[in-house]
Amino acid sequence: MIVGLTGGIGSGKTLVLRMFESLGAAVYVSDIEAKKLMVSSSKLKSEIKALLGEEAYVNNTLNTAFIGQIVFGDKQKLYSLNALVHPIVALHFENFAKEHQKAPYIIYESAILFEQNKRAHFDAVLLVTASEELRLQRVVVRDKIKEADARKRIQNQWPDEKKIPLADYIIENTDLEETQNKVRELHKIFVNSDKDGLKC
Repeated sequence: MIVGLTGGIGSGKTLVLRMFESLGAAVYVSDIEAKKLMVSSSKLKSEIKALLGEEAYVNNTLNTAFIGQIVFGDKQKLYSLNALVHPIVALHFENFAKEHQKAPYIIYESAILFEQNKRAHFDAVLLVTASEELRLQRVVVRDKIKEADARKRIQNQWPDEKKIPLADYIIENTDLEETQNKVRELHKIFVNSDKDGLKC
């Protein structure tokens, strides 16, 4: 079974993902893998430089501050960057899924799963939510940025109200103990689900 895990920035989806991993799930973090591929693929690297400029890389590493400043202020640039990166990530995940067929289930984490119209790729989708106020606090502290910048990042993603009807399962991540209980409950469901084969 392949489960898509999503949630807006600051919702705590990475925390939820790690809880599932500790219970035995194979987990794939699309953002982390994308950043690795943006450095390791020479073809992708040259395409990103052509799109965003040579400053996108410093000493052969991603200049995430520079890239973020551009794409979070220009939706067209963000769309173009995603169009370059996402097909390579999809192929990489396909190989990951084949390598982890013996896992009880696989979780693919992506902040913009619905925005990318990937719902049909998964056996089920789990959405992690939290209030916008709480998400803002978390992002400001985690990324050491101003609240206005954090708000801009949140506004680049769909609101929870638009995602909730599309999700099969929802975890409201405001209380740690409640979140842990919900994860354990869903773990049992995923382990016992019939495997229909890989959809990705």
